[in-house]
Amino acid sequence: MSDHRSGFACFVGRPNAGKSTLTNALVGQKVAIASDKPQTTRHVVKGIITRPDGQLVILDTPGVHRPRTLLGERLNQLVYDTWSEVDIVACCLPANQHIGPGDRYLVSQVAALHQRPLLLALATKTDLVSPTRLRQHLLDIQALEQELGLTWRDIVPVSAVDGENIDLLRDLLIDLLPEGPAYYPDGEVTDEPEATLITELIREVALAEVHQELPHSIAVTIEEMGRRAGRPENKPLLDIYANLIVERDSQKPIILGRQASRLRLIGTQARQRIARLVGMPVHLDLQVKVVKEWQRDPKALNRLGF
Repeated sequence: MSDHRSGFACFVGRPNAGKSTLTNALVGQKVAIASDKPQTTRHVVKGIITRPDGQLVILDTPGVHRPRTLLGERLNQLVYDTWSEVDIVACCLPANQHIGPGDRYLVSQVAALHQRPLLLALATKTDLVSPTRLRQHLLDIQALEQELGLTWRDIVPVSAVDGENIDLLRDLLIDLLPEGPAYYPDGEVTDEPEATLITELIREVALAEVHQELPHSIAVTIEEMGRRAGRPENKPLLDIYANLIVERDSQKPIILGRQASRLRLIGTQARQRIARLVGMPVHLDLQVKVVKEWQRDPKALNRLGF
């Protein structure tokens, strides 16, 4: 089909700018975990939208921030490496936050790329502000053009929560892509391995349960996963043995809770979400493991896949 379009768009922004929630809304189902904790996303998550007229692959990236650990440095580099591989970069600028030095720095870095992709500005989280505040935010975004020497192809106010302009943004992104074939089969919404999706679901539940106590210190690994042998075909059971990783001994009791009550709650909620993902009952054995200062240890980061 000669007018079929395909390509890649990358969402960038400061931590907690609404990138993952927006990715899920555009794809139409959950492919990236989301929480109100900054730096929730730790790798590039692909969300795939396939239509008769085109295929859009959205790359949801970690939030760019001032790194305080080796993990933070690696996450920032992951984002920078992604920019040069996409057709469109959409900068997410939350409407409920004023544009600050971090936003200006981020946008200026994208604008300075040798082979600059098309640039979009997305005023995210519009459901959290008044119309007056939103108008001012859009004017502030527009002012970045002259200030930073760039041209927005469009400025779009969006809300992943109430769906404002989600369909419009999806159409716009596909229209801006070059002509080309589909990269992924119809019906595929992400290329994330199932094991990765499962570890992310566990981490999402853990982040919600520990509140502000230690979100950046949590990682998840799967030690073993497979269907239980000897079960009838019509009564499968998926066994998962996983570890919740923290980096200090003092953090272990926080995850466990009183008499391991918090860990049981995390396990129950995670098991239910995983069962919906894999389409079968799940037995989840969840343990808490301490890996000393893993965010700063190159060997530990390599073992954990960062």
